[in-house]
Amino acid sequence: MPEVENRRLAVLIDADNAQASIVEGLLAEIAKYGTAHVKRIYGDWTLPNLGSWKPTLLRYSIQPMQQFRYTTGKNATDGAMMIDAMDLLYTRNFDGFCIVSSDSDFTRLASRIRESGLAVFGFGEKKTPEPFVAACDKFIFVELLREDEADAPPSARKSAKELKQDPKLVHLLRNAVAAASDDSGWAALSAVGNNVAKVAPEFDPRTWGYAKLSGLVKAVGLFEVEERLLGGGPHKVLYVHDKKGAAQ
Repeated sequence: MPEVENRRLAVLIDADNAQASIVEGLLAEIAKYGTAHVKRIYGDWTLPNLGSWKPTLLRYSIQPMQQFRYTTGKNATDGAMMIDAMDLLYTRNFDGFCIVSSDSDFTRLASRIRESGLAVFGFGEKKTPEPFVAACDKFIFVELLREDEADAPPSARKSAKELKQDPKLVHLLRNAVAAASDDSGWAALSAVGNNVAKVAPEFDPRTWGYAKLSGLVKAVGLFEVEERLLGGGPHKVLYVHDKKGAAQ
């Protein structure tokens, strides 16, 4: 897999399951994972309910793909997205796909793309069914794209007490540190993050009001955090150690 700055991504948006108001945050988030070489959005553009999208498409150079609804109750948009995704996959011109939808119909598509060795980044609302979330390498809830740690009100950021009372979070972090640690019990924070992503694609520190994993790990108060110089050079790397393990 190429470095992030060289990663070529195809962005496919389900207009029936996404809102135009997320686009700015969506594209900014996608830029963290690569460059969007294709940006397509699917829907029946003859219908008035998609009218809010049209100014956004021009502004961000997103290509609208027309798909008529042939039968009431049937989602032709999903089928069109899947066909295009497979066509793009077979070109071998991309390193990953961004699927923007809260629809579980894309679960198999995400799995198929990953089977080909490409990364899948999913974007959807918190109501997105778990199978689709789990099928992605990384899943970002679009509600978080409207928030930023610097601008978030203090009430949005969970306190150490609140974080410790979240058993799923505590279990996830402790297991990740244990899996990434060396014989001394210390683990590079980057390795911890990679382990967390593999276990929980939907994990995002912004859920608890923190912009980065480092801020969340420090805030929870269960880990020692230490900065070390990388290879004796000027770059610093964060390492973490479970206080519970140190006490034993």
